[in-house]
Amino acid sequence: MSISPKDLLNKNKNLNKRLDISEICLDNVTINDLKFNGDNYDEYINLHSLLENISTCQVSDAFNGISRQSGVIQKIKPINNRRVFGRIFTAETTSGDWGTSAMAIDEADEGDILFFKVDSEEMAIWGELASTCARDNGIKATVIYGSARDLDALLYMDYPVFASNYCPNAGLALGLGSLNESLDIEGFKVNPGDFLIGDECGIVVIPQELFVKTMFASLDIKIKESLIIDKIALGNTLSQIVGLGKK
Repeated sequence: MSISPKDLLNKNKNLNKRLDISEICLDNVTINDLKFNGDNYDEYINLHSLLENISTCQVSDAFNGISRQSGVIQKIKPINNRRVFGRIFTAETTSGDWGTSAMAIDEADEGDILFFKVDSEEMAIWGELASTCARDNGIKATVIYGSARDLDALLYMDYPVFASNYCPNAGLALGLGSLNESLDIEGFKVNPGDFLIGDECGIVVIPQELFVKTMFASLDIKIKESLIIDKIALGNTLSQIVGLGKK
């Protein structure tokens, strides 16, 4: 296999480089820049510098300012308090069918976040073995509107899991669910390719068509909050800073 000059240049690029918040520029960023493709080094670095420094709270505030929606699915909570961001690969099944989880692991692309809608929380569709396989396949995280299990292992794994519940029992490897189709959860639409960020507070889902606007707004909120923290360090109170202090 021949190696081109472009291959050599990309090999020498530091994908772990990160910029200070004040240096971030999102002018040419798209949702596709979540992955490095060989030609988007600057966009990739700027976007990841932002996403590794903002929280679900800031993204939710930003999205609410744009759409008057929070992007939050309230029932889904972190299982092991690990942070993640990326694009969604969807799956829908019944709680008695953990086989669809195995199918989703095989079909998802490296860097995807698996998002499951399950019809009930009666049985778990995800656990230690699925997390291990997904992680080894390059999948970034799993989010379940339903139950997970094996918390004794998941709590200590370097693989983010979010779920609405957990229980010890599981169903069968039926594989009867659907993959990569739109999900309707509590009136909120989750589509394949949408953006998800998750942390200790929960998850926020952003429609891919509003991703760029939400990132610009999130950067603005991050900068403003950093300035507020600086003012507090100088002795100002929060009520004074937001205009609620005594005249």
